[in-house]
Amino acid sequence: MAGFLDRAKEAAQRGLDVGKEKVEEVQNARTGQDLLRKLGAAYYAEQRGSGGHEAVASALTALESHISAHGDAFLHGGPQTWGSGTGGGTGA
Repeated sequence: MAGFLDRAKEAAQRGLDVGKEKVEEVQNARTGQDLLRKLGAAYYAEQRGSGGHEAVASALTALESHISAHGDAFLHGGPQTWGSGTGGGTGA
């Protein structure tokens, strides 16, 4: 009986670990999408004459830093980054 409980506990812990990883992936993807939107907005403002290049450079630096730390999977879209109708994403 103790062996069964130990195996069940290990399986539950593995499930929790996988769930935590998935939450972190989704949070990183949302942050990346937000940084990408900010870069686009800064670039648009610069092109329209209502913003400066400093804002574009700053947004690009922040995006590159995020990509260095977490990868660029969010740039490729797909279900792993957009969620399934739980807000925020517009789909790919």
